[in-house]
Amino acid sequence: MMVVVYLFIGVLVSLLIVMFVTPQKYEVRRSLVIKRPIEDVFLYLKFIKNQDEWSPWKKKDPTMKQSYVGTDGEVGFITKWEGNKDVGMGEQEILNITENESVISKLRFFKPWKSESDAYLKLEKFTEAQTEVTWGFMGKNPMPFNVFMLFFNMEKTVGNDFLEGLYNLKRILEK
Repeated sequence: MMVVVYLFIGVLVSLLIVMFVTPQKYEVRRSLVIKRPIEDVFLYLKFIKNQDEWSPWKKKDPTMKQSYVGTDGEVGFITKWEGNKDVGMGEQEILNITENESVISKLRFFKPWKSESDAYLKLEKFTEAQTEVTWGFMGKNPMPFNVFMLFFNMEKTVGNDFLEGLYNLKRILEK
């Protein structure tokens, strides 16, 4: 009987140690150079509805339900979605727009699990006719949910989606 108690205590202590050493913060981002002036790229990216054309998540569920609140391309605009298990349910709200520089938004996921992340599209002039676009997001996984990150490679999974989206964006804007 004592062996079971010691085993249970050992597992519990191990889990606590893992929770405290596993990072709680995360950030995933990818960048790509697009052969278009920064003004053109920004004008396209500031409209969240345009993400339907280049985001890999729209392709994962082309029939997802979407609704909108506010004026697209302006602070306070919200797009809401509900889709299959690949896209879940959530919303994205524009928090800040800096002309020819960035679009900052809040991602709120409701399904398959609740979480919030800060998303961004950042632009930097590469040359007069080229723009580097960085697409990323960051957030925090509080304990004990941070342990989940040991079993899910967000950097690889979400990073690959970001890169796919950026290549889609490049194809659209370089036509």
